Amino acid sequence: MFEKLQEVEDRYDELIAKLGDPSIVSDLHEFQRIAKTHSDLTDIVSKWREYKDTRRQLADTEAMLHDKLDDELRELAQMELDDLRPKLAALEEDLRVMLLPKDPNDEKDVIVEIRAGTGGEEAALFAGDLLRMYTRYAERRGWKTDLLSSYPTGIGGYKEANLEIKGRGAYSSLKFEGGVHRVQRVPATESSGRIHTSAATVAVMPEAEEVDVQINQDDLEIDTFRSSSAGGQNVQKNETAVRITHRPSGIVVSCQDERSQFQNKERAMTMLRAHVLEREIQAQHETEAATRRSMVGSGDRSEKIRTYNFPQSRVTDHRINYTVYRMDSIMDGDIQEIVDRLNSADQAEKLQASAV
Repeated sequence: MFEKLQEVEDRYDELIAKLGDPSIVSDLHEFQRIAKTHSDLTDIVSKWREYKDTRRQLADTEAMLHDKLDDELRELAQMELDDLRPKLAALEEDLRVMLLPKDPNDEKDVIVEIRAGTGGEEAALFAGDLLRMYTRYAERRGWKTDLLSSYPTGIGGYKEANLEIKGRGAYSSLKFEGGVHRVQRVPATESSGRIHTSAATVAVMPEAEEVDVQINQDDLEIDTFRSSSAGGQNVQKNETAVRITHRPSGIVVSCQDERSQFQNKERAMTMLRAHVLEREIQAQHETEAATRRSMVGSGDRSEKIRTYNFPQSRVTDHRINYTVYRMDSIMDGDIQEIVDRLNSADQAEKLQASAV
């Protein structure tokens, strides 16, 4: 591991030298490429240098204890050792995590697809709650959101909604949100006060550029139709809504929220590319799962990942057996603690697998 870290630091120093080379500075594309690589290595090099400094301090302090010291200085040296040893161990663990292979999609923007599942209108209302939760989470992070498409119901719920979230590390933070989210609560329409169980499914897809996936236009079947409101009435007389079917995969996406057919087609293509890329990622994960299954689950939408129990103000993530009792703040987008624990669990599993 230490040889690898030294190689990274040497590479980092080379990049600094290149950034000062006039011939590189004059080539904007090459300069930006090198600057990004340099930026990507900054954190791990800083951590590695901190580790080396701490290790040096530890060695110097241990050497002092072999010298003839008075009791007071010996006690001070021992106290410093007691601080340095756990610090060094923590830095080494951080470096092991930072050396793990990075998910190439981690820095991408995402599309969060939310669909009402079992539970009728209550499931649609819960889908709307999840849409707000992820929107508020993005706002807390300073990310931009855009509702690409939505199919609202008459009383505030959603049959389906596709939310685009743009921000650095959006996919890294949200990629473990995919799966079945179950809710237990008394519906507003329930007069007897009986608790109902409903569900909504979430898919988190890295937003794909045209260079990320190859889509042959001849493989697409594009239909247009009139946009309709939640009540089923036509809100436009022209056929501005667009439905695109990708024949090879069978993926179907549609968009009706924009006023022009062109805009709806552009948004539908954005969603289609994300779905095709997600299929490729899932296929890769299934191959990897033959040798290692991630602690935080496969991300399959058929897998129940979390339960929201409103009467108990309890949210439980079943993959890591983690429960919090603060429903209001969770539904208001305060989910960073859960996000961090899921990522930590994934890192721990990867570290364990790399040690085998």
